[in-house]
Order: sequence, then C-alpha cells, then structure tokens
Amino acid sequence: MQGRVVAVAASPSHEFSKPAQPSITLLAGLGVQGDAHCGELVKHRSRVKANPNQPNLRQLHLIPAERLALLRAQGFEVAPGALGENVTTEGVDLFALPRGTRLHLGATAVVEVTGLRNPCYQLDDFQKGLMKATLERAADGALLLRAGIMAVVVEGGELAAGDALQVVLPAEPHLALERV
Repeated sequence: MQGRVVAVAASPSHEFSKPAQPSITLLAGLGVQGDAHCGELVKHRSRVKANPNQPNLRQLHLIPAERLALLRAQGFEVAPGALGENVTTEGVDLFALPRGTRLHLGATAVVEVTGLRNPCYQLDDFQKGLMKATLERAADGALLLRAGIMAVVVEGGELAAGDALQVVLPAEPHLALERV
C-alpha cells in the first residue's frame, strides 16, 4: 500500500490544534522535534496525571485527509492540524491497519502504529458535535474510533507535504488497533 503525506504540523505548547509547518523532524524514540508531545515518556496531560512514567505510545498522531473531508461534508471546519494531528495522509485507510504496521514516511523516517486516538471532550470544546462525528458503529454494533491513529518513531528523518507514505504490514496474525 502506498499513499502520501498531505500536511505536517507541530506545536511546542499543549494547544488542541497544531499549526501546519513546511516540514517536521521525527526523532527516533521521541516523536516530533519541538512538539509538546515529544518524549520517551507520556506527554499527554491526562496520561501524565495518571502515571508520568508510562512509555509514550502517542509520539505521532496521524489522520487521513479523507476523514477530514468527511467531517467537512458534515459541516465541521477542519483543516490539517486542526484535530491536533502531526501528519495528515492520503491514499491509505489508516484505521484498517493492524497494530505494529510500519509506515515509511519520506526518505528515511519509519514509524510504528501503536493504536487509535481516543476521542475526548476537547473535540467538542473545539467544535460542538465533533466528538460524536469521530465515532462510528460497526455492523456488529462495536464502537469505532475515527479521530486518528497513534505511532512511535522507529527511525527519524525530515518529513514534508508531498512525501511518500509506504505501508509495511507486520507478520500475521494481525492485531486490531485499540485505543492508546
């Protein structure tokens, strides 16, 4: 599977949205250089409060541009970075990937998918009704989280809009993504 990077974003502060950047630098084992969520240990405030010594499985937040387009069709004003994602992609169904999938981004960066972003109340603080819009139901009634996926950086590198995205699936059996 192949796709491409549509946009990249980062912010040094814990704001909900992240401003688009010309490029970002991924640091192995840490995340996005200069981003508030960069680090070996968890940086998301709610998780730090629960246990500041947890490994950071949420170093990189990715969301497909196709998902943003669906949200815009429902009347939400969302652009790349608006939901706090670092990387907006196109051409790959990120939600269908199994845990442990490696995404080769740009010339040298490699990230490993750890799970799904758990939608939270901040979505509704940003735009009323947005949290519900990021939740779906499967045919069997199971709740599907659609606010993006999370990853850790395995190999660092520079990343910019237009860069290639190559998917490398892990060995079977594949494990479904769960919230992290």
